[in-house]
Amino acid sequence: MSTEKKKPNFATHLIAGGGAGMCEALACHPLDTIKVRMQLSRRNRAPGVKRKGFFTVGRDIVRKETPLGLYKGLGAVVTGIVPKMAIRFSSFEFYKSLAKVDPESGKIAASAVFFSGLAAGATEAVAVVTPMEVVKIRLQAQHHSMADPLDVPRYRNAAHAAYTVVREEGFMALYRGVSLTALRQSTNQAVNFTAYTYMKQYAQKIQPEYTELPSYQHLLLGLVSGAMGPLSNAPIDTIKTRLQRSEAKRGESAMTRIIYIAKDMFKHEGFRAFYQGITPRIMRVAPGQAVTFSVYEYIRAWLDRVKEPENGDSYSE
Repeated sequence: MSTEKKKPNFATHLIAGGGAGMCEALACHPLDTIKVRMQLSRRNRAPGVKRKGFFTVGRDIVRKETPLGLYKGLGAVVTGIVPKMAIRFSSFEFYKSLAKVDPESGKIAASAVFFSGLAAGATEAVAVVTPMEVVKIRLQAQHHSMADPLDVPRYRNAAHAAYTVVREEGFMALYRGVSLTALRQSTNQAVNFTAYTYMKQYAQKIQPEYTELPSYQHLLLGLVSGAMGPLSNAPIDTIKTRLQRSEAKRGESAMTRIIYIAKDMFKHEGFRAFYQGITPRIMRVAPGQAVTFSVYEYIRAWLDRVKEPENGDSYSE
């Protein structure tokens, strides 16, 4: 029996990545809503007003908008999650395939893995993530009660939000903040894939009895690697959120608006404002990556068994 590990094709990325992304979105979206509300908060502009913490923001959303308020913007996420994950994993593999392989170890250099993740993150940001984020944030920023039929919000759902943004601000408004989104996604995935890949290789090296690591180990590796990205790019994410929340203005370039937002935040709210929402973001991204990698690996291994029941080989990052 061949021991060569077969790489998954695009269909595998689509099914496994989509399934993993769907589980991650359903499990972690409430934390993302809390993060967005914290990043948009202007409370710390007023002197003597205490900042609202993670639990306080979550409690207020549930009390005023019902628990369903924590899932505002989920429709936009669910719509884009399958192509997003398929593009993430498939583009990562494509960029890795362009790198030079060490003839002795049969592996590519750590720098190649890092830059493959960097390019994969930028690819998904431009292709899917930016329009999805704009629509999601517009929905999450609304403070209406989900239980009151008379409390009609400006954006009723993801489709209506996308339609309204395009009608009132033009199609390119969906790509508002694309440079910051690409920067955030690329740094996230560069750190994420590099850390996960090398931790997984080490885990397999010290546990040669496993042809495929147990699901709980994928979960743990994803948790650790997922926590690294948010710490590296929190200011980028906060500025991006505020940029995508605001409406586009005629004659104002994206860079002008980004600089204005950054200066205004620092002037009125201080340096700490750039790290607002970091707690729920880590609590959302780290478990989210844990779920993503563990579910992805599980579904991919299952698909491999279905397609080639005689081949017990498994994919290695």
